[in-house]
Amino acid sequence: MSETFGKEILTARKAKGYSQRELAKLVELDFTYLSKLENDRADYPPKEDVIRSLARHLELDAEELICLAGRLPQGTEDFLKQHYKEMPALLRRMRENPDFAQKVFQAASEGE
Repeated sequence: MSETFGKEILTARKAKGYSQRELAKLVELDFTYLSKLENDRADYPPKEDVIRSLARHLELDAEELICLAGRLPQGTEDFLKQHYKEMPALLRRMRENPDFAQKVFQAASEGE
């Protein structure tokens, strides 16, 4: 994946041969908003259903794209709410200890 949400959708759109107007029409967005998204200049990330539509039309992983946009997939958001007391400590430990974070990510990847 590219390093930003905008770069990811721009790269995928070009690879699929869509113009901005074509893709915007497919996902029912104003093409000027799509342009802002691609240039990482939008004031806010799109809603999950729009991101899922972009992912479907661009053949990208929807959940990865949702996270890259700075959002959480609905099921993940519900899980975080159920464990809201433990999450700050877990995230802090992952941020402060890259080795621990890598082990968590590796374990998560092995489960797929």
